[in-house]
Amino acid sequence: WTSSFTLDDYATRQAARSDPTGFVAAAAASGRLGAPVVIDEVQRVPDLLLSIKQVVDSDPRPGQFLLAGSSNVRTNRRIKDALTGRMETLTLWPLAQAEIEESAGVVDALFGGCPPLVAGAPVGRDAFAAIAAAGGFPEARSRSDRRRTRWFANYIDTTLDRGLRDISDAQRLDEVPHLLRLLAAQSAGIVNYATLADRLSLDVKTVKSYIALLETAFIVLRLPSWRPGLGARELQAPKLHLSDSGLLVHLLGADEARVRTDDQVTGRVLESFVVMEIVKQLTASATDAKAYHYRSGRDEIDLVLESRAGSLVGVEVKAGASLGAADWRALAKVRDAAGDRFACGVIFYCGAQTLPLTDRLWAVPISGLWPG
Repeated sequence: WTSSFTLDDYATRQAARSDPTGFVAAAAASGRLGAPVVIDEVQRVPDLLLSIKQVVDSDPRPGQFLLAGSSNVRTNRRIKDALTGRMETLTLWPLAQAEIEESAGVVDALFGGCPPLVAGAPVGRDAFAAIAAAGGFPEARSRSDRRRTRWFANYIDTTLDRGLRDISDAQRLDEVPHLLRLLAAQSAGIVNYATLADRLSLDVKTVKSYIALLETAFIVLRLPSWRPGLGARELQAPKLHLSDSGLLVHLLGADEARVRTDDQVTGRVLESFVVMEIVKQLTASATDAKAYHYRSGRDEIDLVLESRAGSLVGVEVKAGASLGAADWRALAKVRDAAGDRFACGVIFYCGAQTLPLTDRLWAVPISGLWPG
């Protein structure tokens, strides 16, 4: 039996704000031996973390508290160091398709040099259009058409109005919805802060801070650039992805039919869908790896995974059902330069089966992301 509290509840939130130390002590006392105290939406009263720190410092038994929130409370400058060394963090993105299909995913297999062998997959945009348009939020997935549109609109309103104000004292948050729509139009692209600032008539530093807030709320992901030299990576521009493909489709003013037919929508939605599917799988994979994008001159790779051991996996995304040598040129260059460090390169495409392309490079149907 577990004691559970949500700070969405007004009375609970007021009690926590008025006496954080007393609230935490009472919550801990109401629990049962061996069961954690669950506090949801903890970012709404960040001072609770300081009180929890006092409890954990006096009694270091692990697993006493399970803290959940719709934004990363550790970015709050008042309490970001409160639980340093005292907590483990797990990011819960919207559901991955691999979770929905109860699949182990592909990350560990790719680092093992063994891409999934798929045959008879749907061909063309039928392979992903409906799945990507639905996204990974359970509530949105259970709806269709206009009801899903209304759900996403409400999600944006409540997240931007309540969620961001819980973690920021920024003055012009009314500009964030416009910024979010602009970011959706640039999803799967390099972030150009100056252009965004000019479009919004805001300072570049302000735009960067607002994007950081959206990242804190797990709405967007900035994917850093990969370079062979560790120091050089920090100097390159990141790519940006909306964290949920259904939300991206909504912000683009599109629907499932348009994902199938409009090339301007299709490419962005598919790349962000594939990248986020793999990023979500990284959380549960046995291989500890980080995700990057790669860009050097004309050569680009949508996703590069690098393990702590230095092994590399390259991932490209193509909306077509057929491929040519130009589609894997950049993967081949990185493979040749990395040598034995390069475990596998994969192009996720809209064909029917897994195909060997050349040494350690494969074409895999989109459904290979959640192999059955």
